[in-house]
Amino acid sequence: MYKRQPPGPRDPGDAWAVGPDGTKAWGRFGAAGLLVDDGAGRVLLQHRVEWSHHGGTWGIPGGARHQGEAAVTAALRESAEEAGVPDDAIALRHTALLDLGFWTYTTVVGRASRPFEPVIADRESLALSWIPIDQVDDLPLHPGFGRSWPALRATVATTPHVVVDAANVVGSVPDGWWKDRAGAASRLLAQVSALAAGGVPASLLDLPFARWWPRWTVVLEGEARAAADVAATGAVDVVRAPASGDDAIVESARAAVQAGDGPVVVVTADRELRDRVEALGAVVHGPSWLRDQL
Repeated sequence: MYKRQPPGPRDPGDAWAVGPDGTKAWGRFGAAGLLVDDGAGRVLLQHRVEWSHHGGTWGIPGGARHQGEAAVTAALRESAEEAGVPDDAIALRHTALLDLGFWTYTTVVGRASRPFEPVIADRESLALSWIPIDQVDDLPLHPGFGRSWPALRATVATTPHVVVDAANVVGSVPDGWWKDRAGAASRLLAQVSALAAGGVPASLLDLPFARWWPRWTVVLEGEARAAADVAATGAVDVVRAPASGDDAIVESARAAVQAGDGPVVVVTADRELRDRVEALGAVVHGPSWLRDQL
């Protein structure tokens, strides 16, 4: 099915970037594309029409970034325009950056948070298909995507998960938190939610590529359980421990490991708790690991 795009002025970014040696790349301000998997072993690929650049090959929906546009925003916009991908159906995973000095290409990797079917929305696509991961290499791939695919494929199932011992993190700074434990926990939740929206540097999780969007679980105990709810974005789960906060943290870490998430990071300075979650296979960092990012 083809759906015509509404007419509109061209953005200044819809032009060639030219390197010092005359090399050309599309997108004056760089370009970005979206690689999305459906959680069932398939990725969404675009079969490009013959007359387009590298026509006849398979790649991911994407295109030039607009002036002042963030790479993630550009990838979601382009995939919506070219393939009808609903941006509210994408859970961000990570970004991979190709930097040629005069031009960059950012691959934004996400997972479908709900089922959707792509729609051909411009004339550059012959087809849009969910392709089983083990069949991607059988296709004639766009050269750029073909070079990046082996590394991208290796991390399709990688799902980092951070479990936060809220009491330990809040208590690591003597800012008067003991006067209003629920208020202090509310502030922490708001900060973690903002961090969850923007992602963290890959180096923080000892993972490849540029930036990652881990899952987050924040465990509250005692009076802190009265903290205000965070916006229901799905990025941050809040566990209000009915009894021992440490036990709830251990169970959250255990559930993450059993679900196949990894690396699973627990943020705490409690030595006994460290031993318990490390025995499950989790990595432990102190409160400053998180606070330095807030």
